[in-house]
Amino acid sequence: MATEAPTLRRTPLYDKHVALGAKIVPFAGYEMPIQYEGIVAEHRAVRSAAGLFDLSHMGEFGFRGRGAGAFVDRLVSSDIAGLAVGQARYGLLTNDRGTIVDDVIVYRTAEAEYLMVVNAANIAKDRAHVLAHLTKDVVFDDRSLDTALVAIQGPRAAGILATTTQDHSDSLPSFGVMPARIAAVKATVARTGYTGEDGFEVFIASNDAERVWDALLAAGSEPGIKPIGLGARDTLRLEARFSLYGNDIDETTDPIEAGLGWTCKLDKDFTGRDAIAAKKAAGPERKLVGLVVEGGVARHGHEVVKGGEVVGRVTSGTYGPTVEKNIALAYVPTALSKVGAVLAVRIRGKDVPATVVKTPFYRRPE
Repeated sequence: MATEAPTLRRTPLYDKHVALGAKIVPFAGYEMPIQYEGIVAEHRAVRSAAGLFDLSHMGEFGFRGRGAGAFVDRLVSSDIAGLAVGQARYGLLTNDRGTIVDDVIVYRTAEAEYLMVVNAANIAKDRAHVLAHLTKDVVFDDRSLDTALVAIQGPRAAGILATTTQDHSDSLPSFGVMPARIAAVKATVARTGYTGEDGFEVFIASNDAERVWDALLAAGSEPGIKPIGLGARDTLRLEARFSLYGNDIDETTDPIEAGLGWTCKLDKDFTGRDAIAAKKAAGPERKLVGLVVEGGVARHGHEVVKGGEVVGRVTSGTYGPTVEKNIALAYVPTALSKVGAVLAVRIRGKDVPATVVKTPFYRRPE
């Protein structure tokens, strides 16, 4: 007997994407726009002007109460206890084995209130992870279905945002967060993003999403804003060497080999801390490295080869429209991870030359 495919959800902006001519694909349980006019054009719009992203599929967890700060600090690898109100920090949820449950951003939005953004495909798993550790002095609230998230990214993002608000959220420092009104709608605005550009993420109630989306698109029409799909989001984040959960990191990878040891504050207690400290002391057997591939586009799952022998595997790969090179991330043995190491990627049965390079592949001009 055939099993029915699970029903895909739609974000509050689904009709907007369809009206804009987006190509819709299944992603993390949602029907999401992969592209509008094309991945390269959208990528270049974000690097040169601004792009608008629907990230309403992402998960939002709220924590409040007397013990909220201490609880989230024990849950997340980075220094959450050190956050002032109005600050955010990237970190990891890790398990007792010291491998990665998810990568998250934590925002301290009030004295005893924190917001955690988790990856869409991990909402149920992360919720279970949180509940397994939850203490009585913390109120946990999964707001994922009631919250929409719109990101505006690019060198003109601050100027466009400024025309839709009087709250000066456009002057937030990097990884700052504040309450604001965008297009007269109550919002939480953060200067965070996943593109390698300056930009902002705007959290609003789901029923306000269309109003904010339309206002930002209208405000950015002259500066050259474009709606951006998941395809360009992926090429942008890879040029900036941001990890993608499910590709570059997961519960088979640890922070040290993934190049995320910097997120782990090992002088505090958090879930997985002892295992991660042991991995750091021993040194990783493999490392996630950047590759430039000559003569072919590497993709997730392609084998990395040295002298005809398979030594690793590509986790992410694409053509980088800004750097104008075929770029990839791959796990390789530590001995082969030094910048300049010459390897190959097996693409359609052919070993294509690849060189280990310093990352990020792209860094925005100061």
